Amino acid sequence: MTADLIDLARAGDGEAFRQLVRPYERELQVHCYRMLGSVADAEDALQDALLAAWQGLGGFEGRASVRTWLYRVTTTRCLNVRRSARRRQGTLPPGPAPPEPTRLGEVTWLEPCPDSLMEGLPDAEPGPEARYEAREAISLAFITAVQRLPPRQRAVLILRDVLGFAASEAARILGSTEESVTSALKRARATLRQNNANPAEPPPAPGAAREKQLIERLTRAYEAGDVDGIIALFSDDAWLTMPPAPLEYQGRAPIAAFLTQIAFRDGRTYRLIPARANGQLAFGSYLREIRRPEDANASGLLVLTLSGDRIQAMTRFTSSVFPRFGLPPS
Repeated sequence: MTADLIDLARAGDGEAFRQLVRPYERELQVHCYRMLGSVADAEDALQDALLAAWQGLGGFEGRASVRTWLYRVTTTRCLNVRRSARRRQGTLPPGPAPPEPTRLGEVTWLEPCPDSLMEGLPDAEPGPEARYEAREAISLAFITAVQRLPPRQRAVLILRDVLGFAASEAARILGSTEESVTSALKRARATLRQNNANPAEPPPAPGAAREKQLIERLTRAYEAGDVDGIIALFSDDAWLTMPPAPLEYQGRAPIAAFLTQIAFRDGRTYRLIPARANGQLAFGSYLREIRRPEDANASGLLVLTLSGDRIQAMTRFTSSVFPRFGLPPS
């Protein structure tokens, strides 16, 4: 059946090509997101890769599976995107000057990924050599960490430790040697160990009583503008980040200062709507109108990294991401 589709596609049958690549499109999109850290960039890269695959189908010799060949085309496209992309500068949010941050972050292009992208991936089961579970490898902590790797090391780590391709397959995908792949993987693993951002404890299961309790406590405190109540839910070494702004705050006191001076300044209050992003608990936040507090407009998406029932990191994204999560503008 696959051979027939290949022959038809080579003869110019567009529908045959669509049937050939359709089983792999979702997992290839997730792969592009892991490589690029941006859902929008991933969508563009995937479309360009599929066009390149269609145009280059005549060069497919069948020495590897269609899936491996598509990963080669897609990975090459992602590497080209990252090499040609200008370093995107972070932008400060409008308004009063924020307090001094703990540090300035590098990965300002990061975007959240709706959980729906991970649903229904029958062909995306990792190989036996994979080191990461699918959910772990889509978390914000992991996506951020791999964005800090050089592009080729990032590709090797994702192909080997996330997708479980053998060293020989990864080398074929990258047009490299097994020795080069093994060396790059060793360096990438060492860098990730140094920048370990994994939670100390696993988070509560989605829908579990502990998660529901956290949702209730955070919602109550956030909607009341109770900064002390919010901070009580954070771990001592928690981080607050807010791409595309480069500002990053670590620790309860710096986070409290930012929330007091910026988020809740002048008596601002919010409404929260629970959501999920990157396999993590998230909230759409809506700023209430001062004169009509029953009305609230989109403010930002808050994604929580939990360690047990404590917040280890809160990442705030602009409301421009709301449509991907089915969140209303007001």
